[in-house]
Amino acid sequence: MPKTGPVADRAPVGPLTDAAPAAPSPTEPETGPSSAADGGTGAADQPRGGDPELTVDAGAPASPADDPPEAAPGPQTPTDAAARSAPPATAAAAAVPEEVASGSGTPPSAPTSGPPTSGPPASAPVSGPPAEAPTSGPPLATSPPGSPVVEASPDTVLPTGPAAGAATALSAPTMLTPIIRPGEKRGPVEPEPADVTPEPAATDPEQVLASYEWRFHHETLRELVEDPESLRAIRDRLTEKLEPAKDNGTRARLLSLRAVVSRILGELGKALSDGKLALAHAEATGQLRRIAIAQARLAHVLQWRGDFAEADRLFAEANSSELPDRLRATMHEHAGRSCYDQGRYMEACNHFEKALELRKVEDPDLIARTELALDAVFNKVAQNGWGPYPRDRDEILQVHKPPVPKFSEKVQRWGYADPDGQLAIAPSYADVQPFRDGVAWVRRPETRTWELIDETGELLIEASTGYLGVGSFSDGLAWVSRDGTGGWIAIDKANKVVIPAGFEDVRPFRRGVAAVRRGGWGAVDRTGKVVLPTRYTGFTTALTDGRYVDGFTDEGLAIVDAGGRKGVVDRSGQVLVAPAHPALVIHPVAFLIGNGTGQWGALDRRGEPLIDPVHPSRNDVMEEIDRLLADTKPVL
Repeated sequence: MPKTGPVADRAPVGPLTDAAPAAPSPTEPETGPSSAADGGTGAADQPRGGDPELTVDAGAPASPADDPPEAAPGPQTPTDAAARSAPPATAAAAAVPEEVASGSGTPPSAPTSGPPTSGPPASAPVSGPPAEAPTSGPPLATSPPGSPVVEASPDTVLPTGPAAGAATALSAPTMLTPIIRPGEKRGPVEPEPADVTPEPAATDPEQVLASYEWRFHHETLRELVEDPESLRAIRDRLTEKLEPAKDNGTRARLLSLRAVVSRILGELGKALSDGKLALAHAEATGQLRRIAIAQARLAHVLQWRGDFAEADRLFAEANSSELPDRLRATMHEHAGRSCYDQGRYMEACNHFEKALELRKVEDPDLIARTELALDAVFNKVAQNGWGPYPRDRDEILQVHKPPVPKFSEKVQRWGYADPDGQLAIAPSYADVQPFRDGVAWVRRPETRTWELIDETGELLIEASTGYLGVGSFSDGLAWVSRDGTGGWIAIDKANKVVIPAGFEDVRPFRRGVAAVRRGGWGAVDRTGKVVLPTRYTGFTTALTDGRYVDGFTDEGLAIVDAGGRKGVVDRSGQVLVAPAHPALVIHPVAFLIGNGTGQWGALDRRGEPLIDPVHPSRNDVMEEIDRLLADTKPVL
C-alpha cells in the first residue's frame, strides 16, 4: 500500500555504490578483546565515540569481555583494561571483550529504536557516558588447584517455579569448558620442572574468573563447583573493585560479574539483585554490547530460578545480529540450556545448532560442550519425548501484535484486522500505514491530508492539521511535512512540534538519532540538536551480515560518504574513521576497508590499522579477525 513521507521503507540515504557488496552469508565475526571475566574493562568503557577495538596481544590471557577489542600501540596501561596490542597484518590471539546479545537488527525498510527493557534498578544509575579507567591484572591464574570435585548442592539451585514442557528444571550448577562424565576422574597434575619458577597468582578478580577452567555436569549441563571458597574470594574482590566505581559502565560490568559468581555458588537471591542493578547501569550507558551482556547474565540467573519466560525473553532480546559471532554463539548455547531445563528439546537443539553455525572456525570447546548437551537431550527425549514445538522469536519476546491493514473488496476501502483476522477498525480509509509505536497514519477518501489514530481507531491528530507528508512514529516522534516534499518537522503523538527546523529530507529516529538533510546529510537528536554537521554526501551504513541501515546502527555507528570516500561516525558526532576509504563495512569488533582494487583489510574500533588491505575478499578478512580472537571467551 502506498506510503507518504520519509518512512523507514525507503532505500538507504545517499548513494550505496562502493559501500561494499553484501556479505555472502549473514554471519559476523566475534567481538574484540577486552578485560577479564566480564568482557573486561576497557576502551569500550571509556567515553569515546564507539566501542573499543580489536587488538592483539601475543601474550595476553584470554578474557571475557563486555567491550569490543581495540588496537592500541605502545605498552598497555591500566586504562587499557582489555587485552590488546599493536595491530599487525596478522597477529596472535587477543583477549576479547565479553559479549552477550539483543534483538536482531531491523532491516532498513523498518528500522526500530528504543532502549532495551531494563530491570528495576536497586539504585539510580549514574547518568551520562561511562568514563571508567579499567584495570588489568597480571597474567591470569588457571583454575583453582585440584581440590575434590564438589557439585553445588541441588537444593541451592533448584528453580523456584515449575518447568514448562515434559521435564522439570534440573538442579546443580552451568558455564563453559571441560566436561566431566560419570565415573570420570581428573588426571594427576604434572609437577612443574624444578628449574621453572611458578608465576605469581593473578590478583585481579576479573582475570582470575576469565581464566577459570569450568567443567559441567553431564545431566544438568551446569558448572561444577570445585572450590566454593575460591569463588567467594573472587566475589569479595569484585566487591572491593565495585565500591569506588562511579561510572555506569564499570558498575554494570562488576555487578553482572558478581551475579555470575553468586549464581554458580547457588546464591540466586544475591545474583538476581546484582543482575537487575547491573542491567539498569548498562542501559544508562546506551552501549549495545554492555546492555546485551547484562541482559544475558541476568537471563542466566532467571533460568536457574525457574523464571523461564523472562529468561528466554532476555536471551532473545540480547542476541542482536550486530554483536560478535562468538558472543552470539555463547548466548544461543545458554538459551539452548534454558530450553533443555524446560523440556523443550527440539528448541534446545535449534539453539545448539545455531551456536555451531555461528562459530565457523574450529572450536573444540564448543564442540565438546555441544556433544555433552546433545547426549543429555537425547537421554531426556528417550524418556519424555521431544516436548513442545519450538516457539518463534515473537512468541519468546512476547511481542504485542497490533492490528494489520486489511482491504475490503466490498466497500473498496482500507481498515485493520486483529492478529486472528477479525475486523478491528472498520474499512473507511483510502490509504493507511502500518501501526508503529501504537499509532498509524490514515487518509480518508475526501481529503489529501493524513490523520493519526490509535489501535482502537480513536482519532489523535485530525486531517485538518494539513500534513501531506508523514513518516511512521519511532522513538515517540514522527517527521511530517505540509507540502510533502520538504520542510520536514518532528512532532509527538499529541501533535506538539518537537523539532521545528525544517529539513529537506529525513529518516526515522533510531535509538535517539535521526539522519537529516539540509544541503548535505547529517544527524540530529530527539531535541533537535545537530549532533553531526550536515556536510556529507549521504549515509551508506553497511554491515557484514549484508544489511544496509538507514543512518545509524543500534550500536550508534554510521558510515558516511564524502564525495565517494567512506568514513565512520558515532551518534555523538565523533569521527572514528576519516572519510578516506573507497569501501567500508561495519564489523562487530572492527571496520572492514576496501582499497577500490578488490583488496580488503581492517581497522580497529579506533580507526587504527589492524589488518593490511591485502586480502581478496571480505570473508578472508573476517576469518583473520576470527583467528585473532581464537583464545577469547565470553563469561555469562
